[in-house]
Amino acid sequence: MQLILEHIIPSYLEKEKVADSEIWEKKLEFSKGEKIQIVASSGRGKTSLVHFLYGLRNDYSGKIIFNNNEISKLGADALSSMRSREISIIFQDLRLFPEHTTEQNITVKRDLLPYHTAEPYTKMAERLGIKGKLNQPSKNCSYGEQQRTAIIRALQQPFDLLLMDEPFSNLDEVNRIKAMELINEEVAARQATVLLFDLKQIEYFKPDRILYL
Repeated sequence: MQLILEHIIPSYLEKEKVADSEIWEKKLEFSKGEKIQIVASSGRGKTSLVHFLYGLRNDYSGKIIFNNNEISKLGADALSSMRSREISIIFQDLRLFPEHTTEQNITVKRDLLPYHTAEPYTKMAERLGIKGKLNQPSKNCSYGEQQRTAIIRALQQPFDLLLMDEPFSNLDEVNRIKAMELINEEVAARQATVLLFDLKQIEYFKPDRILYL
C-alpha cells in the first residue's frame, strides 16, 4: 500500500490556512501499516481531505496517488472497486440507513465483498455493547450506538487503508478504548494503514506520526 499527497490545496481554502499547514501544499507519503493522526481545528478542511482521499470530491489542485492510481482520474467502476477492496471509511456523519436495522447496516459491507464470516461481527457487536440493538432500526439507536455500528461496518470489508473522521466523538472513554482496541486488531490482521482525523490528539490511538492540518 502506498499513498502519496502531492501539493494538495482545496480550491476554497484561505491562503493563511494553507501556509501554516503540515499537509496542504506539501508532498507526503504514507506507507503500509502506518498509523497517522491528523489534527485539525474546525474550518481547516479536515472532512474535505477525508472526502478527497475517498474520491468523493475533486475540488482541489495537486494529486492524490493511491497504489499508483491518481484518485481524481478514476472512473466510477474503478472508484467502486477501490472502495470495496482497498479503502474503508468511518464517516463523521456515519451515513447509516435509518430505516434498516443495526445488523443490516453492518452487513451491507459483507454483502458487497466480505472479509469476515457472520460470527465475528456479532462478537464485535457484543464487545462494543450493541449486540442487543442488532434487530432495532438504526434510527431508534442513540448516536453513540450508531457510531459503534459504523465502526463495526467499516471492519467487515477488506482494506489496505482505513479512514476515520472523528470516529469516537460520541463515545465515553470506556467505549472509545474498546473501539480502538477492536480497530487495532483488525488493522494489524490486514497490515493496513490508518488515518485518524480529529479535532485534538487521541492519546490511546498511539500514532506513528501526528500531522497538523
